[in-house]
Amino acid sequence: MAIQDKEICWVSEPELSFWESTFLPAIAQGLKTTVGHIFDNKTVTQEFPEVKPNLPANFKGVHRLNRDDEGRVKCVACFMCATACPAHCIYIDAAEAPWEDRDKYPERFVIDELKCIYCGMCEEACPCDAIELTSEFDISGQTREEMLYDKDKLLSIFDQTVKLPKDPVRTHGGVLGPASEIVQPMPPGKVPPPLPIISRPANDSSH
Repeated sequence: MAIQDKEICWVSEPELSFWESTFLPAIAQGLKTTVGHIFDNKTVTQEFPEVKPNLPANFKGVHRLNRDDEGRVKCVACFMCATACPAHCIYIDAAEAPWEDRDKYPERFVIDELKCIYCGMCEEACPCDAIELTSEFDISGQTREEMLYDKDKLLSIFDQTVKLPKDPVRTHGGVLGPASEIVQPMPPGKVPPPLPIISRPANDSSH
């Protein structure tokens, strides 16, 4: 389809005056801004760690492994998260599950938090909502080994964060992704409402 002339907005390069070509007015404006900040006592930075930032509810922080209703790890060692991980920072050793309701469980589950890019692909790929990213971000370690979060440490993060307002178990999808909506657990016998369907325009060829 040909583009009409009226649909084109032509932009011409502005002509600079003599003083503008010397950049002196721009330098003076910049110095004015700098001097204004010197005498302005308003706080523009957060005093971390004394003041904790107010993070959004879908912030992607440190991982956790969720527990089921019986306190067992939800993971079934399907390797979906490790396969989807673009940073290849998830390591799983599967073993035969000691429970009758599943075939496998992770005998070893380790995430290298230094290699992780916190993209959330693992929680999107997980078919049983076993792994999630929490609002916890303030982590540190004196050695690289301390930043290797094993199964016990990931389960302990679940115990610490599951009761926080921003970190309930997120099992319902939303506009921002499969685990982006925080909802209250549905009462027994109730069916959750259908998820919103996001459709592309007919002429969208971005896929």
